[in-house]
Amino acid sequence: MPTYKLMYFNIKGLGESIRWLFAYAGVDFEDQRVSADEWKALKPTMPFNQLPVLEVDGKRVNQSTAICRYLAKQFGLAGKDDWENLEIDAIIDTISDLRTKIVSAAHERVAEAKAEKLKLAEETTELFIGRLEKIVKANGGHLVGGKITWADIIFVATLEIVNPRMGRDIVEKAEGLKALRHKVQSLPGIKAWLAKRPNTEH
Repeated sequence: MPTYKLMYFNIKGLGESIRWLFAYAGVDFEDQRVSADEWKALKPTMPFNQLPVLEVDGKRVNQSTAICRYLAKQFGLAGKDDWENLEIDAIIDTISDLRTKIVSAAHERVAEAKAEKLKLAEETTELFIGRLEKIVKANGGHLVGGKITWADIIFVATLEIVNPRMGRDIVEKAEGLKALRHKVQSLPGIKAWLAKRPNTEH
């Protein structure tokens, strides 16, 4: 079994999906939470001066989606064939697009620009959640292939990031997606992680 270390800040952010994948699989990893002071010294040593970074047997790699895809393959959460993997990748990129628009709006400080970004975030959310709801209902309660894949886990973990920034539960009216969230959060490993993880504001 490889030795894993995840390096990220003491927030959920882009690192939480990675933590959920380890939790699902019941695989131990070092959850190194980097402080602002530590980051100053650590930053130049990272592959592209950014986090999260996963260290596997001493080898470091960046990019959260690439890390999640790798772990999904290791933990049996990938698709059954190339087509399913393509469907998963498309869902993951869609979720990333949604997260980016919502986070960008939340972080915008210029009032006029913020209003425009919030409008775009709301429109995108309505469209994407509606489409994802149809996909879940057509796939037996999952996003791809009628079974649990890393797309399900990343989607539910991402809700923790976007809901506070939208000031509401964006799947409140989407019964299929709410059921998927409950299903993912009830998986034994993830349920245990949610009960024991550090309490962070973001």
